[in-house]
Amino acid sequence: MIINAGLYSFKLHTATQQALINANTIYGDAPNVDRADFSISLKTESYIRRWIRPQIKFFADASSPFKPMPRSQAYPLLEWGMNWCISAHVFDHLLLHAAVLVKNNKAIIFPALPGSGKSTLSAFLGLSGWTVYSDEMAVIDFQTYTVRPLYRPVCLKNNSIDIIEKRFPTATVTPRCFDTIKGTVAHVKTLKWSDYARLESVPIAAVVFPQYEKNAQTSITLVNQTDTFQYLVDNAFNYHVLGETGFCALSGVLEKASTYSAVYSDLADIASFLDNEVCSQ
Repeated sequence: MIINAGLYSFKLHTATQQALINANTIYGDAPNVDRADFSISLKTESYIRRWIRPQIKFFADASSPFKPMPRSQAYPLLEWGMNWCISAHVFDHLLLHAAVLVKNNKAIIFPALPGSGKSTLSAFLGLSGWTVYSDEMAVIDFQTYTVRPLYRPVCLKNNSIDIIEKRFPTATVTPRCFDTIKGTVAHVKTLKWSDYARLESVPIAAVVFPQYEKNAQTSITLVNQTDTFQYLVDNAFNYHVLGETGFCALSGVLEKASTYSAVYSDLADIASFLDNEVCSQ
């Protein structure tokens, strides 16, 4: 099976049946491609582990960047392994650890702050008229400072799964996977291939640091661009390798982008702010 994720594709040689079913649920409407950028597998190395507390391991060619995980967690491991392939091997774009949401041909980057509710917000926006260019990484062009789309799902965790399924009962969500290193996870499809195929690179209008706080009133504050630059550097996947090229690309992005911090509890409220104050200008 070749997983066509848009900019990058993955030749999946072996996997569990459930992982294959989930991959087809998320990527099955993408067209077939003749070649793949990465060769990956999910394997059980130990014969005993096939039967006693069965485990599985992710491989990219001969590399295995993660510890073995329970066989029941094969699909999350597959998605995380695909993230690793891109972040560890792509150097023709600047890669930032962040979600990217687009509306009115303007992109907003949401840096991946732990516990910020980034993925919940990404899924909510993606199922409410926005376009998810990525839930995990911003792929930025060196020359134009625009961001490119990936054809990937949003990874929901714990209570976020219930929140999204309740608000969007017809959304395509994979079965829940329990007791992973991130808790209970499931992946939600926010985009059809027919829509993805029409997407182009878009300029970055803003960088927003989201922070979910229960019962909080929505509060928006401007963030110093120097602090934003340093945070993005610290959380970039390949900035340290790119050197001057990465510096120029990130500087070019922040030269034109507004930078905010957003504390919120109401998803619709923060979505309204982003729509009216960022993407409608």
